[in-house]
Order: sequence, then structure tokens, then C-alpha cells
Amino acid sequence: MNEQSKVAALNADSEPVAFNAALAEPFNVLIVGVGGQGVIMVSKVLASLAQAHGFEVKQSEVHGMAKRGGTVFSHVRFGPKVWSPTIAKGEADVLIALEWAEGLRWLPHLKRDTGVFICDTKRIVPPFACLNRKLGAKMRYSTETAEQVSAYVSEAYAIDATRMAEDLGNDRAANVVLLGALSTVLDFSLPEWERTVTSFVPKKTIAVNTAAFELGRNWIAEAKRAPPAGDAAATPAPTHTPYTARLEITEAWCKSCEICVKLCPERCLTLNADRIATMTAPEKCTGCRLCEWLCPDFAIRVHLDTEAAVMEAAR
Repeated sequence: MNEQSKVAALNADSEPVAFNAALAEPFNVLIVGVGGQGVIMVSKVLASLAQAHGFEVKQSEVHGMAKRGGTVFSHVRFGPKVWSPTIAKGEADVLIALEWAEGLRWLPHLKRDTGVFICDTKRIVPPFACLNRKLGAKMRYSTETAEQVSAYVSEAYAIDATRMAEDLGNDRAANVVLLGALSTVLDFSLPEWERTVTSFVPKKTIAVNTAAFELGRNWIAEAKRAPPAGDAAATPAPTHTPYTARLEITEAWCKSCEICVKLCPERCLTLNADRIATMTAPEKCTGCRLCEWLCPDFAIRVHLDTEAAVMEAAR
């Protein structure tokens, strides 16, 4: 298993779930994450696949610009007959989580004895979870590990999908990495998955998303062959480690909306003479990422550079 990916696989020994026209009860898949990660795209791919197989499909979701950086979820239910669009607590057959804490938050919705848990180890710490306002301050975040979670579900996968997507050059393809992982759990054919996924991604990103999908599938296959890789991936990051916040602003994407300027807790940002967002007080920035999550055009990206990285870049 790729050590660089820092992944953990647990209880990975089951076969894909087989579907047939005589499926007595609807099959329930719950997709959760943080606004902007692509939760809805995952649910649309799954719903389209199920519908193409002749199943009745119902989809219920919470989304929209107001949810950027906040909790987003989508219920997908399919079968010969589906009455309700929502999944009751303890009735989800599969839980797909694009963020670790959101996966833990929704874990009670998963079937205890047969449920499958697939979760990105990505941690998005809410900007107001700081114990104090100082740079690098310790933040509140769930401390549960992958090993602890595995005790509550029959089959669990903790995969560093975001890092895998970043290695491909597009971290936004992390949701497609998880779709690749999901494709090994559900009994839809590989060509069907590939056709459906490519139909939902921008044409310019088909190549990177195809590679991301294959990475997810291959990772699951390797996880089922190899022993568990331990719990390193789910160990909370040392948020108290000293770092320097650095903003990367893509000027061509900035539309001068001032959302980042108005909502920055530390008032670090302003619009320059060209009405492009720029950092004016870098020493005040706490790296809360609120500007990054709320930017409607993805023009801002926050980097948290450790002291070692800053010194290396200065050489």
C-alpha cells in the first residue's frame, strides 16, 4: 500500500453488493461532506446509474452557495419502489464522507451490522473552532481514529482521497477518487461507472477525473489484499504546530465581490487598485480558511507553511 498516500483500510473483506429487479427494500446511500467538496456530484452520478438500471430513484439534498464551508448531505435511495426520499437513522447501506468529522457526525445513520463506511481522511477544521485567536492556536476537532470507528461498522475504509487527487494536480477530484472506491462496493459494471462519471465532469477535466476514479478503485483492491495499514491516517494533525499562513490568489478568477474582505474575522484582506483581493496584514491571518471556503469563484487558496518550509523557501 502506498505509504505516501497515508491511508488506512479496515474490515475490508466483503464482496460487492449485488442488485437485481427483485430487490425487496430500497438501497440507501448517504453522501456527506463540506460545501464545495462535490457531494452533490457524487449523488448525481449514483442516481443516474441506478436510474439507467430501471430502478426508481429518489434523491434528497441540502446544497447551495449558503452552504459553502458548512455541512452538506445528499440521500440517494433506489429500488423497484421508493416512497420516501430520506434515509432514516440506522438505515444507510453505504455512507460516503468527503470529510472526516462529517463522516463521524453521520455515522449513526449507517446500518450497524452490514453498513459500509467510505471516508476521506481530509480534515476541514471550522474557522471558529479556535480556542484562541492566535496564529497556530489549537483547534477543537474530533479525536476519534479509524480504528475506533471500525468497531461500529462491518466494513470501513479511511482513504486520503484529497492527497491522492492533489498528486494528480487537481484536489477537487477527491470526490471522484471516492466514487472509484464506491464502484468496488456496488455491483454496477466498470464501463457504466466510467461513462456516467465522465458525463458529469467538465470536458477539460475528463483525463484527471478518469485517473482519480482508477486510483480509488485500485486503492480498494489493494486494501482488500493487504493487511490494515494502521491508524496513522486518522491520527489528528498537530494543529498547534507553528506555521505561517500564506494566501494564493488567482487574479483572473477574482470577481471583486468582496465576500472574503467583509467576512475575514481578522480584517486581513482588502481590494487593491485593480479591485483584486489582496492580503494587507499577513501577520494577523490565523489561517482559518474562511475566505477560501466562501469565495464563489475558487480564487483564493490558503497555505499553512511550517517554519521549516518557510526557511527552505527563503534559501
